[in-house]
Amino acid sequence: MAPWQAEAWLRFERRGDRTVHQGGATAPLKLQRAFQQSGGHCELPLLHTAGGLVGGDQLELQLDAGPGSRALITTVAAQKAYGSVARSRLHPNGQWARQRVAMELAAGSTLEWMPQELVLYDGALLEQQLSVRLAADAAVLTADVVRFGRTAAGEGLGQGCWRSSVEICRQLPGGSRWELVDRLELGGEALSSPHGLGGDAVFGSLVWAAPQPVDAGAMAELLAGCRADRAGLTGTMACGALSQGLIARYSGSSTQAARFWFCRIWARLRAQGGLAAPELPRVWPFQEQPWGGTMVQPERSKASAAATVMACT
Repeated sequence: MAPWQAEAWLRFERRGDRTVHQGGATAPLKLQRAFQQSGGHCELPLLHTAGGLVGGDQLELQLDAGPGSRALITTVAAQKAYGSVARSRLHPNGQWARQRVAMELAAGSTLEWMPQELVLYDGALLEQQLSVRLAADAAVLTADVVRFGRTAAGEGLGQGCWRSSVEICRQLPGGSRWELVDRLELGGEALSSPHGLGGDAVFGSLVWAAPQPVDAGAMAELLAGCRADRAGLTGTMACGALSQGLIARYSGSSTQAARFWFCRIWARLRAQGGLAAPELPRVWPFQEQPWGGTMVQPERSKASAAATVMACT
């Protein structure tokens, strides 16, 4: 069976106090019904109907945010990358599956890319690329949580490998500025080495590029709050400032702990930007309350739920 070559493209536009979208996808990617969150974000889930990635698969996503738009893009379920190494006589060393996400954010827009977890099976080879071009006052938030092997079944990544590249470039009146260039490769010794993950099975990254510079005092307060949000969670968690934003890392054994910490940071970043508190996407399956003592998660009324279909079509 030939590998999948799938594409999805989305364009978000501001219409009054709402954000609407248009776009399309090729199999096995599928756009699900969008919802208008009470804070004005258009929440849109993506579905990968094939059930997982195998060697040679390629996914391409193009996400464009028009002026002043606000969008939250997530996935319907955790993504799986199946083993490739030593699975085929034709490709005994395996084949890489690749996912490329390109974003273009216009003036005053906000785009949040919050997929559910990625699970790499024994022998999986996966390369992820995220490229973001921001207007001077646009903002982007991205978060990824990766599990190396089905650890509950006693399985690790084996001869598999995961590569990640994140590039965020801001377009300014006098030229462009790199906000972040971050490249990682985790596999083999890097998973067990104390200079790598030290045997941890879960790794997570969160990156926020702010719409405006954050002064030193406000950034110090923000980082202190993010660090306080680690209370009660297992794993090693660290965060630090970027030139105009922040980055956070998680390493440990619990995808839930990584998810909870990132959700708490998400709430702080929304507040920092003067936006409404985040709402958990409807397609996220867990019935959990990640916020801890940082905020009260708003409830969706039946009236707002009924309005969502019209707001984001």
